[in-house]
Amino acid sequence: MGTLSFAPILPTKPRPSVFEQNKSPFVSRRRSKKKNLPIVPVARLFGPAIFEASKLKVLFLGVDEKKHPGKLPRTYTLTHSDITSKLTLAISQTINNSQLQGWANKLYRDEVVAEWKKVKGKMSLHVHCHISGGHFLLDLCAGLRYFIFCKELPVVLKAFVHGDGNLLKNYPELQEALVWVYFHSNIPEFNKVECWGPLVEGGSQQGGKKQEILASNWELPHPCPDNCDCCFPPMSLIPWSQELPHQN
Repeated sequence: MGTLSFAPILPTKPRPSVFEQNKSPFVSRRRSKKKNLPIVPVARLFGPAIFEASKLKVLFLGVDEKKHPGKLPRTYTLTHSDITSKLTLAISQTINNSQLQGWANKLYRDEVVAEWKKVKGKMSLHVHCHISGGHFLLDLCAGLRYFIFCKELPVVLKAFVHGDGNLLKNYPELQEALVWVYFHSNIPEFNKVECWGPLVEGGSQQGGKKQEILASNWELPHPCPDNCDCCFPPMSLIPWSQELPHQN
């Protein structure tokens, strides 16, 4: 094996004096002023349109996986965290209001809530998104918010399917249930209802493209006006505006 030899290491250049390091011996303590950047809640809605099961946290709150949603109320509350970049899905009999508290949620309104309904004997999933209304910032970017929600809805539906997988396994016919998406807005252009087809296909649509549908084939279901056994629950579980957006 070779031997190691050590030699003293001398600096190639002498260390500069204080006067050479600073043009003036008096160091300024003044800090540069930073420009105040405006904060606008525009594109915070769920990030990339790619579903990652590892980033989904599911909470079961008072629901039974063996109970059919046509007999026991079942809702979904989906929110997103900017800090952890994770989705939180609460599955419960009513909307999880504690998940919607805090100034950030009230400012951005990027939550998605949904409920299962049985109307005249047929099951369907009704999804609600808040586009605008409440404060002027949401009104300014209503068009962008509508675009982003449509772009991210396949991720939302995949989160529902993955998070409530045992229910869909026990009742596979629910995968063929139609998905109705309600866009709530104070601007008529974005205040609408769209049918995204069967649940099993809604999550596979690329780029938020909904299927071309015929209104005569897929009409928005309306419950019976009187008490009956073919409609459940008798009233909507979504505590939002009951004024129905126009069907697209």
